[in-house]
Amino acid sequence: MSSQPDQEAPLPAGEERRKANREGVLWVLADMLLVSGGMTALVKAQGMVYPAFQLVFIRSLIGLMFILPLIWRHRHHIRHTRHPWKNISRISCNAIALTSQFLAYTMLPLAVVNALSFSRPLITMAMAVAVLGETVSRLRWVGAALAFAGVLVMLAPGGVEWNLGLLAVFCTVVFGSLAIIQTRALRDENTTVMMVFYTVGLAVITAVPAIFVWQPVKPLDWIPLLGIGLLAQAGQYCFLRAYRLAEASVLAPIGYLSIVVTTAAGYIFFGEVPDKRIVIGAVLILIALQTTAYLERRKAK
Repeated sequence: MSSQPDQEAPLPAGEERRKANREGVLWVLADMLLVSGGMTALVKAQGMVYPAFQLVFIRSLIGLMFILPLIWRHRHHIRHTRHPWKNISRISCNAIALTSQFLAYTMLPLAVVNALSFSRPLITMAMAVAVLGETVSRLRWVGAALAFAGVLVMLAPGGVEWNLGLLAVFCTVVFGSLAIIQTRALRDENTTVMMVFYTVGLAVITAVPAIFVWQPVKPLDWIPLLGIGLLAQAGQYCFLRAYRLAEASVLAPIGYLSIVVTTAAGYIFFGEVPDKRIVIGAVLILIALQTTAYLERRKAK
């Protein structure tokens, strides 16, 4: 990571904009592999033993340990944060979204949580238009809607039990979308500063509820817990880089691919074999995304 402050610059246009979008997609895919593939598997395994609030709090503390050298290296930028209140607002949304997500994992099946979370791209694109003034083409809207239809195929009618887990997923979607939009609006902020605000803020917000549900941690369990913190922090950096480079409306539909990563992780680590409707839904999602991207490239040419 560069020790130089990130410079505020106008959004590039034309080919430069497309190049930035492509690079942003690569960063968000890296985040997806680290978090959806690695961290989620560890959280699911440890969530059978430890409460969700405790996992979120430990995750943030471990992440803070990993970035301590960066905090010292970028101490000047941290002392001169450009948008402290905007960062606090972003982290508050992130904390609510992540805690709700971990809580949902404990109350609903993992596949259900992931499937319902795929409504986020539609909300994110709408917020990108309303808040950031981004332009979303009809093709992107159609592609996102078709991809969401693929998510609905994965959910059998009446297959989701109505409980607080659904409310937790709703909070994850709404506040996660707000955090994404605010991350994009802070593209002129130093990346390390944003990571520090995220990690420290997450620890502060989840500290009190974690104390009330705390369970003693077995010595060997610290290994996967360290893995959760490391993967989460690395994924956070990739996520921030992605949304500093690319338009939120471009990156939002890519999030549908996490169903493939999560399904693969479930099969590899837990022996979970998805049924036909999950496979069909995932195929519909991929077709919608790839077709939309192809048609947009053709239209651009």
